[in-house]
Amino acid sequence: MPLGGGNKCGCCQKTVYFAEEVQCEGKYFHKCCFLCMACKKNLDSTTVACHVDEIYCKSCYGKKYGPKGYGFGGGAGTLSMDTGAHLGIRPEEPAAHCPTNNPNTSKLATKFGSSDVCPRCAKAVYSAEKVLGGGNSWHKSCFRCAKCGKGLESTTVADKDGEIYCKACYAKSFGPKGFGFGQGAGALAHAQ
Repeated sequence: MPLGGGNKCGCCQKTVYFAEEVQCEGKYFHKCCFLCMACKKNLDSTTVACHVDEIYCKSCYGKKYGPKGYGFGGGAGTLSMDTGAHLGIRPEEPAAHCPTNNPNTSKLATKFGSSDVCPRCAKAVYSAEKVLGGGNSWHKSCFRCAKCGKGLESTTVADKDGEIYCKACYAKSFGPKGFGFGQGAGALAHAQ
């Protein structure tokens, strides 16, 4: 124990006396200094996660150092718009939307090695990232409407000539036209 009566706080470097001491990974902290380095929430033994000389709450630690990609969300539903910028994480730029416009679907199903080829980006589709739709195998990130670029699911996809669309764009492009075939309840619009 150094002169002055206690150990030094791992955060503020001031003396930590026994009555106010919190220990973590061999370091000592004041109770008021035992905070997440990113969001500044109070920590305790059940919520702390350490990385080298840094302490975080489990949520911030997971965002900064946890796995990234499909299937690694932040909790129930995972609809957060938090990009992690305050943690030093650079968000990935989404790939540009690029429709296929290839009417011959039989040639799109050719094999590349032992995996299918995505008709949108022409790259190999492996089973861990495969989504089936419109008679083809797609990457999850390429499984988007050819008109508006909206992400699709099995319940929202419609296909025509080897291309996939959301139900709204499909209805506008290929649905019935004329008086009485509007887009909403009671619509009486003329289609062009």
